[in-house]
Amino acid sequence: MSQAVSAAKAAQGGLPLDTIIAGDCVAALKTLPAASVDLVFADPPYNLQLQGELHRPDQSRVAGVDDAWDKFSSFASYDAFSKAWLAECRRVLKPTGTLWVIGSYHNIFRVGATLQDLGFWILNDIVWRKANPMPNFRGTRFTNAHETLIWASVDAKASYTFNYEALKTLNEGLQMRSDWLIPLCTGSERLKGEDGAKAHPTQKPEGLLHRVLVAASKPGDVVLDPFFGTGTTGAVAKRLGRRFIGIERDAGYIRHARDRLRAVVPAAAEDIALTRTKREEVRVPFGQVVERGLLEPGMKLYDPGRRWAARVRADGSLSVDGATGSIHQIGAHVQGLPACNGWTFWHFTADGKLKPIDLLRQQIRAEMEAGAAVPTAAVAPAVKRAALRAVRV
Repeated sequence: MSQAVSAAKAAQGGLPLDTIIAGDCVAALKTLPAASVDLVFADPPYNLQLQGELHRPDQSRVAGVDDAWDKFSSFASYDAFSKAWLAECRRVLKPTGTLWVIGSYHNIFRVGATLQDLGFWILNDIVWRKANPMPNFRGTRFTNAHETLIWASVDAKASYTFNYEALKTLNEGLQMRSDWLIPLCTGSERLKGEDGAKAHPTQKPEGLLHRVLVAASKPGDVVLDPFFGTGTTGAVAKRLGRRFIGIERDAGYIRHARDRLRAVVPAAAEDIALTRTKREEVRVPFGQVVERGLLEPGMKLYDPGRRWAARVRADGSLSVDGATGSIHQIGAHVQGLPACNGWTFWHFTADGKLKPIDLLRQQIRAEMEAGAAVPTAAVAPAVKRAALRAVRV
């Protein structure tokens, strides 16, 4: 359960995980240890420079952002503020950490220049396309239908988390693009006060934070939001198994955030595991399949169309028509190609059907990742029995 503490109290202990620090963001950031945070998501004041009230065609007033926290005396004062909090965020980020900052045309270009001046390296800019934007009631400009997120590492040579395969899975097998169509925060997700009015004028949709955290963090990572508001970042972080630190100076926003966070139920560990890249998987040589007895020397392997048959050798190589080599080399050889993925090309016979030898690799990989030391005779017995029924030469 989260709690709200003062910046002074936060400074007395270690990293105040799953906590809202009440106070000014720059002062609170200074209390955090250097290189202690994995990801920063910042939704700073936009300095909207609104001039007069805005009304709909029926003359009803649009509830825009006119709070004191969004007002600055000049661009220079806004730039100084941006430099102060961005510098502290860079200090508290780990060398492998990244920063996300969201804004509109009013401020994002100034923020982008400042973070570059501080040494951040921009990785991407993301266009958040609002599926349901507010119309331009005056009819004097285009409907403002998007906001911009900047994603940056601490410097140009930093390594950082990017869960490419997880995002691809999230996008039904397609590479995730830099334009995201996500609805505004509406309905039951929009927090309201006792008077029925919005609890916060710029509450971001949880779907946006979900994508950010899946993209650039891992379960257990520490996520910092220096402009916590009503706690969207904390709610999503808690649900996805991340730790969070929020900074907020408005007591009303903190109350809403705490109530919201109490209601969040963290997902089970197996439900937040990320789809991994091939490089992250445990390497299993084909020779291990042979030495574990899942395939035995002399067994035949086939391509999917049974055009070629190769013989398994004791050292984990294959032979066909006098040629010998690895599963990849022999797969390429029989096809007359420069390369081949032998794991998906070669198949064994089981229950009268051809099955890719990659199934056997997956069995061994699952055992290794689970940390189990299972004797050869006990490894995937059903798969082994099926493989042993393969035709011998």
